[in-house]
Amino acid sequence: MDFYKRIFRSYRFRQTLLRRLGFIPDRAMTSLQYYIKLRRRIDWKNPRRYTEKVQVYKTYYRDPLMIACSDKADVRGYVAGCGLPEILNGLCGVYDSYDEIDFGALPERFAAKDTLGDGGGHEVLLCRDKGKLDRAAFEKRLRSWTATPAHRPSGGREWPYYSGRNHRILIEQFLDGGPEGLTDYKFFCFDGEPKYLYVMTDRGGAGGPRLGIFDADFTKLPVARRGRRDLAEPPARPENYGAMLDAARRLSAPFPHVRVDLYNIAGRIVFGELTFFSGTGYIAFDPDSFDFTLGEAFNLPESIRGR
Repeated sequence: MDFYKRIFRSYRFRQTLLRRLGFIPDRAMTSLQYYIKLRRRIDWKNPRRYTEKVQVYKTYYRDPLMIACSDKADVRGYVAGCGLPEILNGLCGVYDSYDEIDFGALPERFAAKDTLGDGGGHEVLLCRDKGKLDRAAFEKRLRSWTATPAHRPSGGREWPYYSGRNHRILIEQFLDGGPEGLTDYKFFCFDGEPKYLYVMTDRGGAGGPRLGIFDADFTKLPVARRGRRDLAEPPARPENYGAMLDAARRLSAPFPHVRVDLYNIAGRIVFGELTFFSGTGYIAFDPDSFDFTLGEAFNLPESIRGR
């Protein structure tokens, strides 16, 4: 558990605090957070670690396509444009405000998301039984999403999330992964090629999800992400794993680096999201050398090197 979480245990309070510090320039704030969380300084001139390169990437690389691909509603058009409409989850609706939602028309089970919410699950609400949903709490939470200012810096200074687009509400069909929950395949892609992936299971477990790190051949590596439960018993390689790799290649092709998140439910590939700054770049691996291994795969564009 890092400094923020030890001192300020409330997620909401931490986010409010970080946003109140929005006047601090991105590079200075990123350097401060990196040191607090990982206890080392960023080598901005000659980054070698993956976690360092993510900081350079998010501070200086500006591709407008990343803005659309970070929006959970707009990215659907990008996925379809890549020739992969069949992997999109069923859409119930996208709403500018809570007042636009016809609650009676929603299915009995659904997932509501802030279109510009973070990837930690804090801006996702899963409804497993509409009849048992606390409507007042549901409304309060969704209204808080759309009340977020379009230009307010995110805690991790991930610029695509505060580039002027309004926060909206996305409601999709509920994905049922059975009693053990969904298995999440998160492909780390560099210049359009998947190199490594996280496999996450037991998402509903009391101790949090289990996470294993694999190479692109689906071989589990002797590496762990600190702070996460290890995936001791890896799932079998999906029969259509080749199709998952192909989808990851097509979706990641325009970008120096992006993480492509996919589900595989009874042989059906379902798109999750695109994440450009995995873990906000504040990740600790065991062994630490994997940070350098992952960094070797990340070729920063010439235009932002040595800044």
